[in-house]
Amino acid sequence: MKTIIEPFKIKSVEPIRFTTKDERIKILQDAGFNPFLIHADDVLIDLLTDSGTSAMSSDQWAGVMRGDESYAGAKSFYVFEKAVKKITGDKFIIPTHQGRAAEKILFSILGGPGKYFPNNTHFDTTRANVEFSGAEAVDILNEVGKHPEQNAPFKGNMDVEALESFIKKVGKENIPFVMLTITNNSGGGQPVSMQNIKDVSSVCKKYKLPLFFDACRFAENAYFIKLREKGYANKSVLEICQEIFSYADGSTMSAKKDALVNIGGWLSMNDEELAMKCRNLLIVTEGFPTYGGLAGRDLEAIAQGLEEVVDEHYLQYRIRSTEYLGEKLMNNGIPIIEPPGGHAIYIDAKRFVPHLKPEEYPGQSIVCEMYIEGGIRACEIGSIMFGKYDNDGKLIPAMMELVRMAIPRRVYTQSHIDYVAEVVIEVFNRREKLKGYKITYEAPLLRHFTAQFAPL
Repeated sequence: MKTIIEPFKIKSVEPIRFTTKDERIKILQDAGFNPFLIHADDVLIDLLTDSGTSAMSSDQWAGVMRGDESYAGAKSFYVFEKAVKKITGDKFIIPTHQGRAAEKILFSILGGPGKYFPNNTHFDTTRANVEFSGAEAVDILNEVGKHPEQNAPFKGNMDVEALESFIKKVGKENIPFVMLTITNNSGGGQPVSMQNIKDVSSVCKKYKLPLFFDACRFAENAYFIKLREKGYANKSVLEICQEIFSYADGSTMSAKKDALVNIGGWLSMNDEELAMKCRNLLIVTEGFPTYGGLAGRDLEAIAQGLEEVVDEHYLQYRIRSTEYLGEKLMNNGIPIIEPPGGHAIYIDAKRFVPHLKPEEYPGQSIVCEMYIEGGIRACEIGSIMFGKYDNDGKLIPAMMELVRMAIPRRVYTQSHIDYVAEVVIEVFNRREKLKGYKITYEAPLLRHFTAQFAPL
């Protein structure tokens, strides 16, 4: 059959509040032209993030009712631990309330001034936690991944030769570990190949450096490997996941993505001494090591979500749904990162509004116009999220100017996605009229969450 249907039935529905264009203009103004500051009830289709926005299954809700809320040694922890070990094979599993908590613990212990953390591409909270420790986050993306218009199967790969050159340049003693983000979120939700994972692992072993995964979308990455990489077509997604993690020494995880839950995460590793240090800091900041800032019901939901996320019918639907939106946009001449990624479609703002300079924040212009036109909330991933200032206060632009439309898991139907495409096409048809924005307020870290803007 050519039609790929949702591998689930809808059992509960949530109403959407409709707004008029005039209402949305006022709402956006009141939010300082930052979609992060818009009340969710005023959003028609919410594509701001796929983090924590999934719809949970009936089995996950059943797990919520099974949750053991004992402070120490709750049986729900051991259900969670078993599910994570089944996929990662790691010895020490430390629950956290979400991925950035795992990052905060890890980089607080291993980071600091004079340290460097290479990654294919750090995402926002990872970079912020590295920099907050005083260390430097270094992106070493392969060349094809830097060109949105070029089509390649694994644009999320790390440049292995550049990694080795960087290790020699700064000294392995100044690199606590190497990290790979799978899939590469900042790079367009693009997958990392198994061969690249192996090659990065080999370099790490050569220089005796640990390798950690930012594993938020590990199952989507594994499914891309199954579809695109020779030798994996007949392997199960679970088997591919297990091989992926076998090349690493640990992982940080936001379970709000590929564990299909609304809150939760983990920090996993094989180093017993490091695990002890992490657990000690966990107790200070998150909670006892068998709950780590989560309720027992959350641990149960994560464990069930990890069973469901490696189901190939789910992943086929998930990847194809994203690809469907990408194809509709490309067929109408809209420039996106090609090929479509796993969890989101990324509009190439530089080509969408070429008349706007990076310092006029072209991605923010598109994001605001999408909300005004159709009540759709999306996210700028460009010089607002990743731009920096030089010593004279001049903007150092991000490598790419993007708009991310992240699709929540098991939430929207095909008609919702058709509507999204129609809105984006309408904005694109009058793109010459779009104006830039300036920042009127910004925080020193993660400014995109709370910044305020004014139209130029």
